[in-house]
Amino acid sequence: MSHSPSLPDRPTLDLDPDMSEEERLAALREHFIDVSQVHDELADQLEDARSRQSDLREEVSDLQEENEALKTSSLYIATVEELTDDQVLLKQHGNNQEVLTDVSPRLYQKLQAGDRVAINDSFAIQTVLDQETDARAQAMEISEKPEVRYEDIGGLEEQIQEVREAVEDPLTNPEKFQQVGIEPPSGVLLYGPPGTGKTMMAKAVANQTDATFIKMAGSELVQKFIGEGARLVRDLFELAAEREPAIIFIDEIDAIASKRTESKTSGDAEVQRTMMQLLSEMDGFDQRGDISIIAATNRFDMLDRAIL
Repeated sequence: MSHSPSLPDRPTLDLDPDMSEEERLAALREHFIDVSQVHDELADQLEDARSRQSDLREEVSDLQEENEALKTSSLYIATVEELTDDQVLLKQHGNNQEVLTDVSPRLYQKLQAGDRVAINDSFAIQTVLDQETDARAQAMEISEKPEVRYEDIGGLEEQIQEVREAVEDPLTNPEKFQQVGIEPPSGVLLYGPPGTGKTMMAKAVANQTDATFIKMAGSELVQKFIGEGARLVRDLFELAAEREPAIIFIDEIDAIASKRTESKTSGDAEVQRTMMQLLSEMDGFDQRGDISIIAATNRFDMLDRAIL
């Protein structure tokens, strides 16, 4: 805790009646010098006090803003599921709770199904949020090509040819598939024991193709909160659609694509929801576009039949 600075002693002047005129003038001059020094010291202290006052005002202003923020109700993220005649069906992120809420006519005109909004404790829409791709999805895009080439991989000539036909040709020569009248494959699954070159082959594909290459590990799709894994999958494919042609490489896919069981735990159910979102993105109603998928695993026996 800071203490106020002590004030300088006030100079006093004691004139003896028996002093001569010269002695009086000398005493007055000395007294004037002392008074001037005290004045300067007081002026410095006043400037310091004003500076401290300014700092305290800023601190008080910051505390008032923090206090107002603490008094403001928390906001939650939700998605607009459906628009009715005069109400909006919202799904709150985190707990997937769906609520029908009223909105003003002015705000109603701005909303569309799929919009992200901020709501308060009463589920009233406070503001419409920008549609932003998950930053984690953007971070998975490879900006610099790996140095691995097909020529660096030995003993896998047949597998390399199959990968090129299933992944590269649909992106570089789609007219071949149109002429034959067949849909190009969704992608390829690389499987085998550890160290057999699965990831290395994916790096060679990233090096050889001009398509956007997005890499990720299956474990990165296992998220803490309900719906976050599925949302990350959705954002990954949206990012790939924006960067077409694109290749998505999912390493250790068995982390999210293992065989479905009757387990009732929330963790297993969330992993299965993420896998179903991946299945929907790979082969759902919407056109996948110029996006190919490479997946790798050393536990082929664990994969769900739907993924295979």
